[in-house]
Amino acid sequence: MVQIFEGTLDQGFFAPQRFECEIADCEVSGTIPADMDGVFMRVGGEFLYSPLLPNDAPLHSDGYISKFRFKGGRVSYQGKYVRTPRYEANLAAGRNLFGLYRNPFTDDPAAKGVNGTVSNTAPMVHAGKLFTLKEDALPIEIDPVTLDTIAFHDFGGGWKSETFTAHPKWDPLTGDMYAFGYEATGLASDDVFFYRVDRYGEVKHEIRIKQPYVSLIHDYALTQEHVIIPFACYYTDMEQLKAGKIHWQWDRTRPSMIGIMRRDGDGSDLRWFKGPERCFMHVFNAQSDGNKVTLLAPFYDGNFFPFFPNIDGSPWDPSRAKGFVRRYTFDLSSKDDSWREETLFDTPIVDLGKVDHRYTTLPQRYAFSTFADPTKPFDRERGGEVGRAPVNSYARFDLEDGVMKSFFAGETHSLQELTFVPRRGSSEEGDGYLIGTASNLAEMRTELIVVDARKLEEVARVYLPFRASTQVHGYWWNAEDLALGEREAGA
Repeated sequence: MVQIFEGTLDQGFFAPQRFECEIADCEVSGTIPADMDGVFMRVGGEFLYSPLLPNDAPLHSDGYISKFRFKGGRVSYQGKYVRTPRYEANLAAGRNLFGLYRNPFTDDPAAKGVNGTVSNTAPMVHAGKLFTLKEDALPIEIDPVTLDTIAFHDFGGGWKSETFTAHPKWDPLTGDMYAFGYEATGLASDDVFFYRVDRYGEVKHEIRIKQPYVSLIHDYALTQEHVIIPFACYYTDMEQLKAGKIHWQWDRTRPSMIGIMRRDGDGSDLRWFKGPERCFMHVFNAQSDGNKVTLLAPFYDGNFFPFFPNIDGSPWDPSRAKGFVRRYTFDLSSKDDSWREETLFDTPIVDLGKVDHRYTTLPQRYAFSTFADPTKPFDRERGGEVGRAPVNSYARFDLEDGVMKSFFAGETHSLQELTFVPRRGSSEEGDGYLIGTASNLAEMRTELIVVDARKLEEVARVYLPFRASTQVHGYWWNAEDLALGEREAGA
């Protein structure tokens, strides 16, 4: 998710740039591993025009997709806007026509009838196609070579939800994709549609359920048998939206809820478990073992987003915006609708956690994330004042031994989300690289760091001569996942 600083996003490193670019051969220190042949795709936000309303959320910025192409020990870079209907309408008008985050009642009348998605949250590759995602709309297909926008995609008409999650999951044993849409039948609706899409891109199974209350379901977890659907406290309804308020408000009087159902069923077995106030944003992984289901997730203690207000009018509390590596256990054979929560490590982390994706739904040993290490130096004279301590380190959590190891990025650096890249030819969990971008706040440029995931040592660093657009999520795909060799040869 977007790194939250206690300033504004129109100043300094995070000021809008409003340009597209291409670098054929980036500056590199160290040695890019020869086995890295693929792409690190990033999607984030980059305002083309200033927000229409001053209290809009930074998550409402225009979608921007960027690509680091690794091949033959060299790296190229490319970045472009996602040409959504909103982008095109704003460009034609020469200004921002869209009001508060996901609230069409606050839009300029000239935006009426225009799909307002910014498609700025995550990239996705499935069945050889590249997409950008935002959970308020369908995926948008992108040309993987040129990054040109193609069109919305509904999987041949098989996808009936009006929306699509930013976090689909893949079964590593079959290649099938599992995904859902909430507010599936329209704004503030309580419908959730869940789908299985085979590895060829054809919808094969649908489940329709309802939420106990309309809330943000940003991520979810998948096991070999079950679907785990967490949400908490973020609330919306039509009355709130028609009153001109932002889409989500935090209502701590509502229960935190986690739904569990069979992934191959019809939804009739869905159970909702309830627990204390938590902010459910992202997950690591999950497994099923008979009637026991376990979820590993870096959930926060409370409202993470300062721009989504507390519904009771109380000020945002940064002390509640702390996440930890936690394990949640559910007993499906019990009538008890609560869960057991264990905090496995004391270190507060950013909730953008990753695992070796080849082990999604399967037993795992390692989890990876970023965190702010207070024992490491930050050069405020060169890096500037950023409020809270910057996120400066990668962490690898050994769930078997209970040991955390870390990598420090630098004394003027702030890290964005990492991702795991398997080492070619190895099937061993955690054997590969951690990669992600770092904001060099002193040099006002973006650097991509390649770290050995086993040794937690830097392998190489790629330098851009400018500050790249802010990332929400980024992932790695091998060249063959997108037939890049063939497509690049024909470009």
